[in-house]
Amino acid sequence: MRAARLYGARDVRLEDVPRPLPGPGQALVRCTAVSICGSDLHYYQDGGIGDSRAAQPLVLGHEFAGEVVDAAAAGGPRPGTLVAVDPAMPCEACEFCLAGNPNVCPQVRFAGTPPTDGGLQEFVAWPAHLLYPLAAGMDAATGAMLEPLGVAIHALDLAKVRLADTVAVLGTGSIGLLAVRLARLSGAAGVFATDVRLDRLEVARAQGADATADARAADPVAWLRRQTGGRGVDVAIECAGVPEVVAQAVEAVCPGGTVVAVGIPADDSVAFGASAARRKGVTLKFSRRMKHVYRRAMALVAAGMVDLPSLVTHRFPLADFPRAMAALDRGDSGLIKAVIDL
Repeated sequence: MRAARLYGARDVRLEDVPRPLPGPGQALVRCTAVSICGSDLHYYQDGGIGDSRAAQPLVLGHEFAGEVVDAAAAGGPRPGTLVAVDPAMPCEACEFCLAGNPNVCPQVRFAGTPPTDGGLQEFVAWPAHLLYPLAAGMDAATGAMLEPLGVAIHALDLAKVRLADTVAVLGTGSIGLLAVRLARLSGAAGVFATDVRLDRLEVARAQGADATADARAADPVAWLRRQTGGRGVDVAIECAGVPEVVAQAVEAVCPGGTVVAVGIPADDSVAFGASAARRKGVTLKFSRRMKHVYRRAMALVAAGMVDLPSLVTHRFPLADFPRAMAALDRGDSGLIKAVIDL
């Protein structure tokens, strides 16, 4: 079978690899759609994220959906069922898993993260209980996008947005755009978004942002204070993956406000002014992937409350995966989410 394997920074090769055999509790899934995440781009650009390095050839892709081919040894969805694949395989036995926090399991295996291959291959053998049958009318690309929606849901859960709160989303990639939409659905009285890309800010307004600002043309902190009459926002959700944006979020929230950091900085560091955070009593939370949110994500899409297909702007066949990564690396205008069709 064909697979896209990462050998090092900007070194992706299409290769033939053995087709996996499902083990106990696993189903064989034919991957049909993989959406490309910012963390995939980090691996492509740098060969790793922080201390996680791709020392061996790695199949990327953790946002994926496919069709069950064989589940005889596992039960679960029947062959022919289109499913979203939860990329996280926590141990389900440690104190953190048992406390309901599998997203921080120290033994977790995660698709597309060393040493676990991801979905950019024709078939995967995956735990059957981590496969979620898609609702009627959902295609594979929508199924793949349930994962970033789940990440945004988890971030909003951490933010604890209250009715009539004001919310700023700093960084409007796909997760930031979904955070804008979820903040609006959560009853925020004001939703504001900042970015350096005007094309994404236009989409943010379509997702429900009341106002947007180009972070290159205006001071985001001063702009957010003006939007709130000098008070600051109740919640700031950082989705840029840029160290100084966390500092902007800390400065932009009101006394007692909450900052949720979602982005992954390329240099594995963030910095912010301690005095501002301390004097305002800011609550700072770092968001790690998601918990058990697939069914909630699917319910939002099925109810028409979140439009995932509108965020998929580019589609490529597996053979063009290197071209897709190059487009993301360049930051091509209009590119919000790229999906690889297998």
